[in-house]
Amino acid sequence: MSTTSRLNCIIPPYLLKKLLESRDSELRQAALDTMLTTARLRGERAVRASFSGAAAPGNGRRTVFDCDQGSFLPAAVVARPEDGPESADESVNRAFGGLGLTRDFFKEVFQRDSIDGRGMRLDGYVHFSVKFNNAFWDGRQMVFGDGDGRVLGDLTGSLDVVAHELTHGVTEHTAGFEYHNQSGALNESVSDVFGSLVKQWSLKQSAGEADWLIGADVWTPGIDADALRSMKAPGHAYDNSLFGRDPQPDRMSKFIHLPDSEQGDNGGVHLNSGIPNKAFYLTAVGIGGFAWEAAGPIWFESLKASGAEAQFHDFAHTTFQKAGELFGIGSPEQSAVLAAWQEVEVPIRGVPTGIARARSLATNGNGGRGRQDGLAALTRQIGELSAKVAKLAKDVSALKTTR
Repeated sequence: MSTTSRLNCIIPPYLLKKLLESRDSELRQAALDTMLTTARLRGERAVRASFSGAAAPGNGRRTVFDCDQGSFLPAAVVARPEDGPESADESVNRAFGGLGLTRDFFKEVFQRDSIDGRGMRLDGYVHFSVKFNNAFWDGRQMVFGDGDGRVLGDLTGSLDVVAHELTHGVTEHTAGFEYHNQSGALNESVSDVFGSLVKQWSLKQSAGEADWLIGADVWTPGIDADALRSMKAPGHAYDNSLFGRDPQPDRMSKFIHLPDSEQGDNGGVHLNSGIPNKAFYLTAVGIGGFAWEAAGPIWFESLKASGAEAQFHDFAHTTFQKAGELFGIGSPEQSAVLAAWQEVEVPIRGVPTGIARARSLATNGNGGRGRQDGLAALTRQIGELSAKVAKLAKDVSALKTTR
């Protein structure tokens, strides 16, 4: 089950299902139409993926097309090319700006040439279909619906939504996390991480200043909700009569087991992403400063080093290793990574589970300087042991190859 044959949508299926239960016939119809159109597009995407080749490089050039409420993308007209003037249509301009900010973020922060690392052109389509309650990345382009206008608004309205969807493209061209169960939740989480970082980078916000909300601008003013998801507080993005309470868990003891099917959100990928989301938030605030300067590189390098079927504990271990490589074994950055994953109850291989509590006591003033120094020393020892084990495994693999 490869991510390259997936249609990655920002609005989780469980929210659309809630709209199907509404007493309002217009809301039910908009939700039903969105789900049917999405199902059709998923089928078309799966067929295309079976014979499509690599995207042609285009120096990261942007083009925004206007679908004019149609759903046949080849019929859309160019609304704003890379070198064209600003449009009179704000949806066009917002999409154009979001594509550019995401492209520039990856270029300036990670020296990545567009989302595929080879200058992939960025095509965006606005005003897709009628009252389409979603935005998606289909492996080749970014598509935005206008929303139903009652519950969900224009999906070009949130920069982090644009960056989230484009990051699915980055993941496709790096780790390629399989889109189901824990690897699928990592796929969604990575998109939330870099979606939030693009927004923070554009606003020059520190980790402490950021709101850590995903999709705060997709709801209409009449809906009592903060956002689609909260990385700072998974499970607390909304709580209202229409959608109920945000069901995202924030730790492994609350992990939600669902069927690996479309109806089960592919094993709860949009739900369980709250666990690695919280780990990144805790890492970023634990380190402090701008999150894209330390926590971001740790996650980005870990994304590039991960396999398609990585589980939470695999990714946690990789981030711990990368933090040591980038900032030093036993560094504050590596200690922050360790404490964050232990706080959300995801183990790191070879690490005792009580260290996170020790770190918490040290940082809130109850542990004293000696406890902090002891934690740093223990983290350093663990990191060194982890590095030796990794080297030994590599040597053994090389020895088997030569035989």
